[in-house]
Amino acid sequence: MNDRRRRVAAPLLAAMLLAACAGAPLPRLEQQLPPGRSLLHLDTQPFPLLAGVSQTARPSPLLRIYIEGDGRAWITSTQPRLDPTPRDPWFALLALEDPRPSAWLARPCQYIRNQHCQVRDWTDARFSEEAVAALDQAIDQLKQRHASEHLELIGYSGGAAMALLLAARRDDVLAVQSLAGNLSPGLWVQQQKLSPLHGSLDPLEQRDRLRLIPQRHFAGNRDTTVPASLAHEWRRLLGAPACVEIIELPALGHDSGWQGVWRQWRTRPLACRPQAAGAAPAP
Repeated sequence: MNDRRRRVAAPLLAAMLLAACAGAPLPRLEQQLPPGRSLLHLDTQPFPLLAGVSQTARPSPLLRIYIEGDGRAWITSTQPRLDPTPRDPWFALLALEDPRPSAWLARPCQYIRNQHCQVRDWTDARFSEEAVAALDQAIDQLKQRHASEHLELIGYSGGAAMALLLAARRDDVLAVQSLAGNLSPGLWVQQQKLSPLHGSLDPLEQRDRLRLIPQRHFAGNRDTTVPASLAHEWRRLLGAPACVEIIELPALGHDSGWQGVWRQWRTRPLACRPQAAGAAPAP
């Protein structure tokens, strides 16, 4: 491609990226919201984020925050999508039917986006410092909305890595849970024989802090996208973690069957619940 074509292509790609956010996934999600739930646009930087919240934000000492997965990052192994928004909002709906005080957070550039969104933000740099910072700001806003003191973070797929990265930098997270969780992008690309995710952070870099945080990770034994072996390796590499449960589920893949499983487990406390002095009860 010569220089002139390169100059033309860049603005065109930007226009396509911004136009894509007017597509079908957002109306589809809006139409399926449970009663009493609504969507909220959060002014976070450098990426705005979409949240799903209760219309009545009653005060609660503990707030659950669900973090969306990676969405649709790639068309093929070499061709990225122009819009990473999940086509099926099942995880958002799973989060928004939780009867406990809770909220759901989309990832950067899903559903809504701004001029900062580039393809790298949902491919190689999907776990970047900028992405974590935007989610961190969103959590502060949701926590203030509910007058909450403590948090439980629940991540699906790549949202699990984000939950762990956030837990490592905050002092108000009592527990982390994951569904089909990519707990370590570095381990994941090694297992799947993929190219490194340049520009992404890895929770294993914060293992000294994360081994102290109670965790429960659910893995499907038919999941080929994020195999259950990743969770076991995560626990081993943490090195004598205080509390890490791994629940392997038979006949479950990466993106189906989780709603029913989570309804059975979402009210069950973690089997091990070490407490810091003066902390509120763990979920």
